[in-house]
Amino acid sequence: MSDRIDMLKKALEKDPNNPLGLYGLAMEYIKIGKYEEAIIYLTKYLSNNDDQGAGYRALAQCYVNLGDLEKAIETYEQGIQQAKKYKHASMEKEFTQEIEILKGKLNKD
Repeated sequence: MSDRIDMLKKALEKDPNNPLGLYGLAMEYIKIGKYEEAIIYLTKYLSNNDDQGAGYRALAQCYVNLGDLEKAIETYEQGIQQAKKYKHASMEKEFTQEIEILKGKLNKD
């Protein structure tokens, strides 16, 4: 395990709901392809913090990488709601396009 992961885990021992620690640890797990672990930390991050959309993007991509396209679509839809709330039109458009791509993949199966 990387030093960065160890450092972030130690920080979360002191403050288990630290948003930077949760998000940072999830990003480290994504970098090394440990999507299940990333999902754990992103889910906790999103349940405790009012994310503007980027956390939903990361979580959706984890689901895509694990082949759970339905869950990815659901996550992008949640991200769209947050993007609307924060008036991030480009993010809203991006997530809508990702949903269409994923729905296309689901229909091919």
